Order: sequence, then structure tokens, then C-alpha cells
Amino acid sequence: MCGMCGVLGGGRHWSNATAGAEAGARRHRYAQVALANRVLRPFRLTLADFHGQSFVLASPTGAQEIVSDFMQVWRAAEKMLGRPLDPLALFDDADERAA
Repeated sequence: MCGMCGVLGGGRHWSNATAGAEAGARRHRYAQVALANRVLRPFRLTLADFHGQSFVLASPTGAQEIVSDFMQVWRAAEKMLGRPLDPLALFDDADERAA
């Protein structure tokens, strides 16, 4: 997919409910990206905002994919990793160590 497709087609998913022109919506989107990166960090993947409409998921090998919503972020991450990704499973290990 080209970069323009991400710009023209993004913003319709429920997770993009804050999409819009106001500065508060942009800050909220950056906060979403920061939280997603905390989950993706152990997998050596990074997520970036793309013009407030889409996201760019990148691997340490330089592979990149433009995705339009958070559901696609996890699917693209699984494809890059070549295995299932359950972000909630990361917290299971931490809970077991704390007990």
C-alpha cells in the first residue's frame, strides 16, 4: 500500500474516535502510540503515527507496514513476527512473578 492510501483512507475505525483537527485529539493519538509501543517493545517492533490517519509498524530489520487502526496493528505485528501475539499475555508473566 502506498503512503497516500493511508492518508486518504484512515480514521474510520472505532479506535480512531478522536481523529480530527483539534490539538487534544492529536495528543490523545500520540498517547495511544506511546502505550502501544510499550507493549510492542519486547517484540522489537515500533509504531508511529502517520499524518493522524494511519500508523506505521516497523520491525528491527527495516520492514514497515502502514495500518489504519489498532486491530490491524496487532495483525501486522503477528505477520512480522511469524507467530501469534497476545499483548495481554505479557502481563500474565509479571503477575506470576509478583505473587
